Amino acid sequence: MKKDAKYSVPGFLASAVSAGLKKKGVLDLSLIFSQKEAVAAGIFTTNNVKAAPVLLSQDRIKRGLVRAVIVNTGYANACTGEQGLNDAIQTADTVSQGLQIDPEDVLVASTGVIGAYLPFDRVKRAIPKLITNLSPHGFRSVAEALMTTDSFSKISYFEGTAGGTSFHLLGLAKGAGMIMPNMATMLSFLVTDISIDYRTLWPLFRSAAESTYNRITVDGETSTNDMVLIMANGVAKNKRLNRKDTQQFKRGLTHVMGELAYMIARDGEGATKAVIVEVRGGATKNDAHTAARAVANSNLVKTAIFGRDPNWGRIMAALGRSGVAMDEKKVQIGINGTKIVDSGLMVSEKKEKEAAEKMKKTDQITIAIHLNQGKYTDRMLTCDLTYDYIRINADYRT
Repeated sequence: MKKDAKYSVPGFLASAVSAGLKKKGVLDLSLIFSQKEAVAAGIFTTNNVKAAPVLLSQDRIKRGLVRAVIVNTGYANACTGEQGLNDAIQTADTVSQGLQIDPEDVLVASTGVIGAYLPFDRVKRAIPKLITNLSPHGFRSVAEALMTTDSFSKISYFEGTAGGTSFHLLGLAKGAGMIMPNMATMLSFLVTDISIDYRTLWPLFRSAAESTYNRITVDGETSTNDMVLIMANGVAKNKRLNRKDTQQFKRGLTHVMGELAYMIARDGEGATKAVIVEVRGGATKNDAHTAARAVANSNLVKTAIFGRDPNWGRIMAALGRSGVAMDEKKVQIGINGTKIVDSGLMVSEKKEKEAAEKMKKTDQITIAIHLNQGKYTDRMLTCDLTYDYIRINADYRT
């Protein structure tokens, strides 16, 4: 693969610079720009405490059209009152003046420390360079600029055919802590050149987010700044999408967002293992989801995974407190293909030891649960809970 040839979408430009919001020289301010008006949709945090950029972007995206989004790291610009909102508005205004576009076409996103005021003077000084550096191949640098406690940048790409022509889809995300969104990751941005109307885009986008970003949890926390945006500029000039085309685009969305969701779970703060919790046999769809989430959010389960201990009693306890319809005597549990619980009882010490050995040899653990109550299934992505999670969050500001 050529260095950045894969990570570009016709009609979109991107760039990132260091504005001095974090350590000197670290990329911390980024811009994504559509050279023509793009159909757009967004999903935002369900936290009742919403950051200023979330409030601004939520309002502006109601038009369903966007040209640019500017993102800063280091400062969440949350719990900053009227000044915070003014800083977000001025940030968008400065970008709009530099790009010579309508201020209403500019969205703002932020991530970082809650309660600290955004040093707008630094942002304002950096924006001209940000605009000058715009390039079709700037998305890799944007992915790097989004990182806070992330250990690696997160980017995914998909090419497909729809409406008689090819289209491109690129997604970026950041997230490693404060992850149990009821909507999306902490921050994620998707761009595509497909021609699609808002009425078609929105349900596809929402469905893909529900099956991917809404199926991850690192620590059970929901941020004040969670935001996922998609922009479709129509440069592909495809014909009107038929059912087959729509399914192809949905497949691309699910692929890109699914890869990013897995990266976030795998990159959980301090994590050593990615964990997939699969639940089958739920009495209802909600039961299957609730059971999977209860196990994925259990600190006792997550610490057992870190210890390479197939402690199925903790899994059973999490299921029991989840409130779903279940009969302990019908529950089956397996770890990485080894069944350790059948009919609610331990299969054997030999099987437990076999599961423990498997846990030592891989960085991905699959917990398979069968409730035997019905036909519904669901899954969650999470990670183990380690000493480093505490260290990272204890030292976050100090």
